[in-house]
Amino acid sequence: MNLHEYQGKEILSTFGVKIQKGIVVSSPEEAVAAAKTLTEETGTGWHVLKAQVHAGGRGKGGGVKLAKNLEEVETIAGQIIGMQLITPQTSAEGKKVHQVLVAEDVYYPGETETSEFYISVLLNRTTGRNMIMYSTEGGMDIETVAEETPHLIFTEEIDPATGMLPFQARRVAFNLGLSGAAFKDMTKFVSALYKAYDKSDASLFEINPVLKTSDNKILAVDAKVTIDDNALFRHKDYLELRDIREENPIEVEADALGLNYVDLEGNVGCMVNGAGLAMATMDLIKQAGGEPANFLDVGGTADASRVIVIDLAHPLASLCWPSGRAGSLSACACVGACVGWACAWWGGAAGGRHQGVSALRCTADVSRAVVNDLAHPLASPCWPRGRAGSLSACACVGACVRWACAW
Repeated sequence: MNLHEYQGKEILSTFGVKIQKGIVVSSPEEAVAAAKTLTEETGTGWHVLKAQVHAGGRGKGGGVKLAKNLEEVETIAGQIIGMQLITPQTSAEGKKVHQVLVAEDVYYPGETETSEFYISVLLNRTTGRNMIMYSTEGGMDIETVAEETPHLIFTEEIDPATGMLPFQARRVAFNLGLSGAAFKDMTKFVSALYKAYDKSDASLFEINPVLKTSDNKILAVDAKVTIDDNALFRHKDYLELRDIREENPIEVEADALGLNYVDLEGNVGCMVNGAGLAMATMDLIKQAGGEPANFLDVGGTADASRVIVIDLAHPLASLCWPSGRAGSLSACACVGACVGWACAWWGGAAGGRHQGVSALRCTADVSRAVVNDLAHPLASPCWPRGRAGSLSACACVGACVRWACAW
């Protein structure tokens, strides 16, 4: 579950991480009131307005702007709220901005120069351990840093048996070139950041930039936070932070129906029981020259009425590839029902003949995988898949694939 910047900062603050203070608003009038409050609390005269969307690179799309007075706060808030923000991490359509974070200006002049760093905490899937990834090159895309100057990226792996140790926090501060008060503040910052990541069951905490202010304080100026969905039962208060306006509507509906669905941009709809089988199915579609329109693991408790709602919702899918196994999906009858309904829907919508699998029965032989009416002028074939113990121990699969290749 992705969080907005202001939500991530709220979590960080509860674990003792110092943050750039701000107030989230949804109208220009609220923005002006928030700016006045921040001025009273922090003494800041300038304010930063940031669009709150689940995407990085907001500044490049005009979603982050500096206001030097209250008039500019109102004007900029009016420009950002309601805009369709397009960034390198959004689609060409962009994302609509519903809220703006009005934040204090922390780049004030002082005794030293300000510095920006990059720090994130995530899982190293190669070693199975959490790690802190950090760099002196903050405020820019870490992918660009990794490609052009990989020697400027450091990592610190955390032993799960001991957790983060004090010397590791000191090593992070040392590699970032800090000294004195900033060094001490960075060690506290890193330790608190890792604690926040660990205790909140997050899969990512990315702070870019981490700022050393002119008076040697260490602050989180931005926060990209992703919470592990599988751990939300332990953090029921985090469920209230979910903003479904930022999510794909089809994926939201699938989640409500208990289905594992990821929307893609292809034209071959996948309806599969089992995540591994779904991935293999998508690979075969790619190998055959097609593009999967979705990842859909329907699970063992799905029925046709739930699955068909998702299958018919994809605007690009022109055909469906069902795949099941014995003992689930009501012995594959659900798959057949879904495809039959979908073909009837597509055929009616197109005003022509339909094509699909009317029934997939995991019993005797290939003759019981009945394929009806192959004459649809717009769709490619619909390929059923299975594994040992289902669809006649894969004999049906081989026959169907040979049939499809010949077709």
